[in-house]
Amino acid sequence: MKTKRFEKKDLIWFALIIGFALLPVIPGVFDSSFTQHVFILILLFACMSQSWNIIGGYCGQVSFGHSVFFGIGAYGAGMAVVTYGLPPWPGALVGAAAAALVAVAISWPVFRLSGHYFAIATFAMVEIFNRLFMVWYWVGGALGLDYPFVDEGIKNFIWFENKIPYYYGALVLFIFIFGTVRWLERNRLGYYLKAVREGQKTAESLGVNSTLVKLLAMGISAFLAGLCGAFFVQYNYRVDPAMVMSLDMSMKFVLITILGGTGTFFGPLLGAMVLIPLQEYSRAYLGSLGSGVDLIIFGLLIVLVIIKQPRGIMGILSDLTKKRPASNEGTRRR
Repeated sequence: MKTKRFEKKDLIWFALIIGFALLPVIPGVFDSSFTQHVFILILLFACMSQSWNIIGGYCGQVSFGHSVFFGIGAYGAGMAVVTYGLPPWPGALVGAAAAALVAVAISWPVFRLSGHYFAIATFAMVEIFNRLFMVWYWVGGALGLDYPFVDEGIKNFIWFENKIPYYYGALVLFIFIFGTVRWLERNRLGYYLKAVREGQKTAESLGVNSTLVKLLAMGISAFLAGLCGAFFVQYNYRVDPAMVMSLDMSMKFVLITILGGTGTFFGPLLGAMVLIPLQEYSRAYLGSLGSGVDLIIFGLLIVLVIIKQPRGIMGILSDLTKKRPASNEGTRRR
């Protein structure tokens, strides 16, 4: 198998990793706890959206049910700590694996549907699991799970006074999830995903097993979403069904990716870098106007961007880079 060369995209990604890693040591950047919180959420929501991007962007199967897999991963880590008195690490892995198994089991019949029928089925999936966890007392029911006081440190992945360790934890998750997607892009499975997205029947006529490809994509996507859920519960010290298994959470996966650019490597990160600061700062400074102001701004921004460029921010950036050489060539001819 040939070793593939590094592309410009890889260099940009490595530069981003270095830049994110150095942010906490730059004077004045991370002085505020709120700023640290915003950067943690940017990385976390970028990871969450990138996990959805595998099935929704690269494979073209628009799912609105990813909060289920996110929630299963969250409950895996939460139950390890609260119910069994263990560190969160084994629970996070078990939760992510359970999310992948549930995703494959559900998707096997649901993938027989297509288009808006598939989307409606995934909507229903969120409501079913939300109600199930509401009445399932083994996982805490509607009250959820509240973390006990445990020792700070990497063993329990909990810190009370400083958010910087959480930031670096989110950065490790970011490197892992984005690295996985980049690996998919450069390998055969990534090409199969795009082939199914562009035309399932055409891909099948060329020998691609579309059902297997979609199931693999859903399993990988759910596993990564489960890891994001495990980080989320450690960061918030509690979990309940409304917190993680809601249509609101599922829509954030989708909308951040759409804003940044579906089916693109950097789209989820760009979407998170715009929407998460907008969400957090509008809540902080415009909260007196009433609840939902951030969602109104959120929706207006997405509508404006999509009207301008359906491919999102990545499409706008692509158009700008294409126009620049053309304008330079015109200047030389004059």
